[in-house]
Amino acid sequence: MQIVECVPNFSEGRRSDVIENIAAAARQVAGARLLGYEADADHNRSVFTLAGEPQPVMEAAFRMCRTAAALIDLNQHQGEHPRMGATDVIPFIPISGVTTADCVGFAEQLGARVGRELDIPVFLYGDAARNEARRNLADVRKGEFEALRDEIGRDPSRKPDFGPERIHPTAGATAVGARFFLIAYNVNLKSTDLKLAKRIAKAIREKDGGMPGVKAMGFELKAENCVQISMNLVDYRKTSPAQAYRRIEELAREAGVDIRNSEVVGLLPQDAMDLCARQLQGGGADANTRNSFVTEQLRLTDFDPTEQVIENKLSNA
Repeated sequence: MQIVECVPNFSEGRRSDVIENIAAAARQVAGARLLGYEADADHNRSVFTLAGEPQPVMEAAFRMCRTAAALIDLNQHQGEHPRMGATDVIPFIPISGVTTADCVGFAEQLGARVGRELDIPVFLYGDAARNEARRNLADVRKGEFEALRDEIGRDPSRKPDFGPERIHPTAGATAVGARFFLIAYNVNLKSTDLKLAKRIAKAIREKDGGMPGVKAMGFELKAENCVQISMNLVDYRKTSPAQAYRRIEELAREAGVDIRNSEVVGLLPQDAMDLCARQLQGGGADANTRNSFVTEQLRLTDFDPTEQVIENKLSNA
C-alpha cells in the first residue's frame, strides 16, 4: 500500500473557526487521514499533518488550500513567522511504498491544479524544484507576500512554476514540494533577550556555518515571556533534535542562560527518537522507554509519543 505524508502550513494561528474550517475540508475526503494540527498564535500559523494513499491526500490538500484562500487575507496577516501565502507551503514526504521521485510527481500534480483552479501562483521547492535557486524554501519566500506582490510579473526569477504571473490579491502564493522528514523543533530559553536568541539561531543554522541541515530563527514569545530558537531540522540524520538541543544549551550557558523547555511541532518518525536516545546514551531496548527518556532529557513540553510519533499515530488511526 502506498502511504504519503503531507504537511500543509497555513497563515492562521489565532482564529479557531478558520482553522477548524480548514481541518473540516480535509476530513471530508475519504482515505485521507488528518493526523492532527497545531496552531501557534505568536507565529500566527498552523501546521496540519495528513497521511494516506496519494490521491486522497492530494485531494484533501487541495480542498484545504481552497478553504484557506477563501478565509485568509494576507493583507491583514501579522505574525512572527515568514509567509507568502494563505496556504504557505505544502510538502509531500514518502512514508511507505512511495519514493521521493513519486512525491515530486504529487507536488507537480497538486501545484498545477492549485494554479489552474484557484488562480494562485505556485512555486515548486525542495526535491521538486526545477532549478537550484528554488530548492531552499527560504529563498522562494524571500521578501514574503509583500515583495512577491511587487516582483511577480516583473522579475523573471520570480516567475511561478504554475498559475498566473501575478500575486493572488488575498491568498498570495503557495510553495509545493517534496522532501525528507522535516522536524519542526523549538527551544525556549529562560530569558527575554531577543538578541541572544537571534545570535544563537545564527550560530547553529547551516547557511551561516552552523550545524548541517538546520534552519533557525530567534523569536520573542510575548505570551510566554521568553525567547525561542525556532528550527526546521531538514534531515535529522545530519542534525537531530538532541544535537540541536545540546548545542543551544552550550551557547546559552555561555551567556549565563538556561533552557526553559523544548517542543516538537507536529510529528516525527520513531527513527528520529531512537537516534536521539542513542546520542543521549540511554533509553533501553523498548521504544516506549526510549521515547520517555528522550522526552525527559530534552524537556519536551506537551509531547505525546502515541500522538506525535508518526508510526504510532498511523497505527492508532
